[in-house]
Amino acid sequence: MPKTAIILGATGLTGGMLLQQLLEDDRYEKIKLFSRNSVEINNPKIEEHLIDLFKLEEHKDKFTGDEVFCCVGTTKKKTPDHNTYTKIDRGIPVTAARLCKANNIDTFLVVSALGANPKSRVFYNRIKGKMEKEVLEQEIKNTYILQPSLITGERKESRSFEKVGKVMLNFINPFFLGTLRKYKSISAESIARAMVAIANKPELDVERIPSDEIKNIAHNN
Repeated sequence: MPKTAIILGATGLTGGMLLQQLLEDDRYEKIKLFSRNSVEINNPKIEEHLIDLFKLEEHKDKFTGDEVFCCVGTTKKKTPDHNTYTKIDRGIPVTAARLCKANNIDTFLVVSALGANPKSRVFYNRIKGKMEKEVLEQEIKNTYILQPSLITGERKESRSFEKVGKVMLNFINPFFLGTLRKYKSISAESIARAMVAIANKPELDVERIPSDEIKNIAHNN
């Protein structure tokens, strides 16, 4: 039976890649997008809801479907205020998970980060860790938290820090062997491909998926 997917963050790098893949996937007949800005794509599968994501709970009646893909995230450069940063990277995914639970959506996938830890001294990792904890507390049947390393791909905005990081990782990636493989950079396309594969294998008995395993899933599907 054709499915309905919900994407949060479709205007971003990973979310945009995911949207393109779902548009080409015959298993999905409708893709609901909840975002502040339009993706500006004319396709009969797309149902856009341009909203304030900080008030996502006000749109509970429209938040219905078979699977939810949460690709929301920001950066220190774009969002230097810690309160706003927390509302985006922690608040939006947790609210989406709560709506999943309330509306009986059995599958929830969210992009987190490698190193996420609610007790970390690093603000970014701590926020991601707290988000993961609260998402898992919803006890959604099929919950998958993807923990990528540095994400590569062509972004609309410039991120000088990430550019430097990518150059460095391209040089040292070949040295990440064995247990260090998870630290290799990963493309947004691979993350998106893995998300679709995981969503369609609900028997996968895992909650947190590290970067190297994300890449393996993407390459094998």
